Amino acid sequence: QLQLVESGGGLVQPGGSLTLSCAASGFTVAYDAVGWFRRAPGTGREGVSCISSSGTSTNYVDAVKGRFTISRDNAKNIVYLQMNDLKSEDTAVYYCAVVGGTYYSCKDFEARHGDYWGNGTPVTVSS
Repeated sequence: QLQLVESGGGLVQPGGSLTLSCAASGFTVAYDAVGWFRRAPGTGREGVSCISSSGTSTNYVDAVKGRFTISRDNAKNIVYLQMNDLKSEDTAVYYCAVVGGTYYSCKDFEARHGDYWGNGTPVTVSS
């Protein structure tokens, strides 16, 4: 089955850190832009961050700028989301998806349909 598999979520106190991983299963994402999204209880999908295929272009939603960092290791076929200074409002299920091809710069990634969605990894920020 072709999908992305998210991992690394968990329970963390406010101000803490987590690193999420997004691993491709059955295909390579080395030539695709990948986005991270989240869905908090009772809310709709929110785009969090995006990284271009080469890693040279990134984009973040304002709420996480300065706290989250997206990166990728194309040799390992994995995209990461380093989350620092976590807040209660970051509590959500986090998903990754392919949002564009080789030349996509991550502009307006939040509105992209996304492909190869995984089952998500839950992040709970609570004391």
